[in-house]
Amino acid sequence: MKSLLCVTTLLLNLALVHTFALADLPAPRSSTPENPNIAAARKAIDAKDFKTAVGYLTKAVQEEPNNADAHTILGFSYRKLGTFDKSMDSYQRALKIDANNRSAHEYLGELYLDMNQPDNAEKQLVVLKKACPFFGKCEEYDDLKEAIEKYKTTKK
Repeated sequence: MKSLLCVTTLLLNLALVHTFALADLPAPRSSTPENPNIAAARKAIDAKDFKTAVGYLTKAVQEEPNNADAHTILGFSYRKLGTFDKSMDSYQRALKIDANNRSAHEYLGELYLDMNQPDNAEKQLVVLKKACPFFGKCEEYDDLKEAIEKYKTTKK
């Protein structure tokens, strides 16, 4: 019975991880209600309306300047708009707040690829390998590794 409970718990956790993976954005880290501006930004991102998302997230980081996830998602939105300098600033702020923020490391690595700096992307992969709790394996690590491999095959 005990092992069945463990397996059930593991499957539920994997389902949750998969659900947030589909959104391609960091999941909220606490049980407190999410900032309404972040929630609205997530909806805008789902609709690929990154400009609107930037507006909501700019408000969110003003309201919660120490919210690493808000800075990370803002960096993601700026990156999708091609505003790499602001994206870099947002990721660096997120990592200043939470040096182990796996989403920020993944997205920063992807930004480096967008900027044709694969060596710097590889450095983020090394950081992620250390930050991932499952023997160096986690979704952020796998996603960045895949992005780097894709980059290498398309740049040859």
